[in-house]
Amino acid sequence: MRREHAVDVLLVSLGSTEGLRRADDELQDSMRRAGARVAIARPFPEDSLPTLMLTDLLWARAAREATSKIVEQQKRAPARAVIYSSTTAALFWKRPGAIRFDATAAGNRPGRHGLWQRPLERRRLREAPLLLPWSEGAVAETRSLAGAQERTLVLPVPVEPSGPAAEQRDIAAITYAANPSKKGLDRVLAAWRSVRSEREGAPEELLIAGISPQQLERTGLLEPGEPGIRVLGALAPDEFRALLRRARAFVCAPRREDYGIVQLEALADGCQLVTTAAPGPYAALPIAHELDSRLVGEDVAAGLRAAFDEPLPDYSERARAALAPFSRLAVDRVVAEQLLPRLLA
Repeated sequence: MRREHAVDVLLVSLGSTEGLRRADDELQDSMRRAGARVAIARPFPEDSLPTLMLTDLLWARAAREATSKIVEQQKRAPARAVIYSSTTAALFWKRPGAIRFDATAAGNRPGRHGLWQRPLERRRLREAPLLLPWSEGAVAETRSLAGAQERTLVLPVPVEPSGPAAEQRDIAAITYAANPSKKGLDRVLAAWRSVRSEREGAPEELLIAGISPQQLERTGLLEPGEPGIRVLGALAPDEFRALLRRARAFVCAPRREDYGIVQLEALADGCQLVTTAAPGPYAALPIAHELDSRLVGEDVAAGLRAAFDEPLPDYSERARAALAPFSRLAVDRVVAEQLLPRLLA
């Protein structure tokens, strides 16, 4: 007699950042639109620990515990397949499954930061029946994926315009700095101060989202009340996207970028993307370079000047056209026509 299944897919959502949670919600919705029954396991560990090694250990254990509870509940009718969202979620897996990731520990946990994660990650990547990187860049930087093309399916996170752009873009520039060192906020601030000093009297502001004024002041990068800079703290996604629709430029100078979903959202909402050419599987980087190479490079101040003083008139329209492979419709097609048939075969 055919064995019944409680659900088709169990999605183990690490959700350790806002971007990861949104990516998992999008994947869950996409699979459901394709007709799949999806359950989700979400760990909720305590606050992060002082080092990346310990933080990853905390999250990996929490992911296993959350998965174990659902697997036990489904003992009589287990899910047909499991997707682990991130290699960290898969490190202590309860049962083998597909692994979806923006980047691997081999790429973003160098040296002592990934001492125990990297060898276990290589093992899991070899054992996984299906690998679901967010981008081609994630494949390119991971040597352990060599020869795994037949079980690799690139599955981007969908990005859509959040609404009509403002008639007047009244915000000069905006940045996101939840991790100020990794995001290169020091370089962004230096560039902004340089450009603003040349435009004395202009009522222009740089908005900083994702970090509170108190947290930023503790870094020593910003003095309280500095003119021309406004720190917004953590914002709801809708609030942040509304600001993107009003901004002329999104500026960032990451030291490494694992994907860059915020930059893709900025492009979708018509912002010019001023950025450094950061290492990592930075999905927005080739798009930004193709749209206007003047805005991409180590001289962030020069990029801002070009964006403010000589903007290309068709930048926003070309950006939205370049994002067609990231549309919800395009990703839904990949999920329905490629992911679920391979996952549930």
